[in-house]
Amino acid sequence: MILWILAYLGGLLTILSPCILPVLPFVLSRAEQPFRRSGLPLLAGMAAMFALVSTFAVVGGGWVVHANEWGRWLALLVLSLFALSLLFPQLAEWVSRPFTRLGGTLHQKESEERGIAHSFVLGAATGLLWAPCAGPILGLILTSAALRGASVSTSFLLLAYALGAATSLSVALLAGNRVLQGLRRYLGVDEWVRRIIGSAVLLGVLAIAFGWDRGTLTRLSRFQTESVEQKLIHLLHPESVASTAEPSAAESQLPELNGVVSWINSPPLTREMLRGQVVLIDFWTYSCINCLRSLPYIEAWSKKYKASGLVVIGVHTPEFAFEKNPANVAKAVRELGITYPVAIDSQYAIWNAFGNQYWPAHYFIDASGKIRHTHFGEGEYEESEHVIQQLLAETHAQDIPTGVVQIRADGTEAPSLAQAVGSPETYIGYKRSENQISIPPVKPDQETVYSFPSGLSLNQWSLAGRWKVQAENATLLRAPGKIAFHFHARDLHLVLGPGAEGRPISFIVRLEGKAPGKDHGADTDESGRGIIREQRLYQLIRQGGAGDIRDRLFEIEFSGPGAQAFAFTFG
Repeated sequence: MILWILAYLGGLLTILSPCILPVLPFVLSRAEQPFRRSGLPLLAGMAAMFALVSTFAVVGGGWVVHANEWGRWLALLVLSLFALSLLFPQLAEWVSRPFTRLGGTLHQKESEERGIAHSFVLGAATGLLWAPCAGPILGLILTSAALRGASVSTSFLLLAYALGAATSLSVALLAGNRVLQGLRRYLGVDEWVRRIIGSAVLLGVLAIAFGWDRGTLTRLSRFQTESVEQKLIHLLHPESVASTAEPSAAESQLPELNGVVSWINSPPLTREMLRGQVVLIDFWTYSCINCLRSLPYIEAWSKKYKASGLVVIGVHTPEFAFEKNPANVAKAVRELGITYPVAIDSQYAIWNAFGNQYWPAHYFIDASGKIRHTHFGEGEYEESEHVIQQLLAETHAQDIPTGVVQIRADGTEAPSLAQAVGSPETYIGYKRSENQISIPPVKPDQETVYSFPSGLSLNQWSLAGRWKVQAENATLLRAPGKIAFHFHARDLHLVLGPGAEGRPISFIVRLEGKAPGKDHGADTDESGRGIIREQRLYQLIRQGGAGDIRDRLFEIEFSGPGAQAFAFTFG
């Protein structure tokens, strides 16, 4: 019940986000109609369609993404006709005839029964177009579904989120109705009101058709509601509560560290062995860019406070199958210069014991074994270090270092240019794939020849060549093979592997069809060339400062078969 309330509140907050702007004209276009038989059915249809499509996306994998893309274009056509009918009454009369035979009409002089059905259909079409910004609350729902599998509970959580958005839109709709009535009363411009609404709907259609709802508006929305949502999560979500370093009755204990495959840099550690010491648990995985960027701080804290009684434990819980290999993890630990103990948690034993859902996730535990503070994701390093200092002070440790560490990392460990990131983490495998528009649509677990479409909108990507797309990756079966991505960020990373035989595979990357030059990443040169030698995250593009960042078309071409691609990440 708490999670349902949290999901509902998250939906309510979407009205504050620019991501709602493209669909707002579709909602306000019904403001002049009675709310119960027009606005309410429209919002109900929108909420139901969003929950339905989102549930299918969790269950069905890659195929539903294409189905939804086709549905979006169909919905754009329907709503374009609706907008034009507002602009041109003659068109409304002409369009109404076939729609009447299909059970719906765009003509305004429809019966109450048809009005309700028609409004619900328009709402369902709007639900196909709605691309809400995935803030922490929606991310919590989708992450839980991805890790634990879809369920009826997931569908209800998504519906609760959509109903929250519908509630806030209802307020906007009722307010819009009063505004329209005022315009008519004082200005007498009924026909112009219709035309203004029709124009606004057309602008919304254009915004969605050009991907602004998923790109530009997503970037504008990134910081609009995130802090409020994060506070709601900490307030209401029991697995995430631990917002201060002060003891409370609700604090949970450090669970047993059982089920570890093996330990690196340490003999096996137990809860009893850690009693009396301050402990920092860092959940990470070596192909996770967010984890890599936080590692320099974790290592620095370990060295700075070890003598004062801090024990840092890295819990390596894999995201991809190749990260379960202890040899791969040990190699990554050596190359990343990690000196503190690392538990290989390939069976998710510690992850589940903590009820964790994030990479990276930091749990701060006091000397009595209580979890006193948590932090999920990157950032807030000074706050986290102050928590360490406070917990150490409670043990009466002597000569606790003061100040905060200063990190100057480069390569993949360099901090993200967050304000310039307009592209989300994107998975290649069909299990969690989004925005993939290869021709033909992905055929799971089948050898298929794909080709690029005529163009890619922002955050869309495609395969070209003979590939086999599996649950978590795509494998190139015959060279040459390509992947293209239309992105907006300073950095572009791609998790790659050389395939089962392990032979190195060379590749070349391009931006707008040209060598990246000074915009090359740590794993490519100025000509765009690089080599896949192992399964890990590769930094392929690093551009200049925020002023140089714009939408770019990235392309990578592999010279040999066997190349495996797992996920894009950005920074």
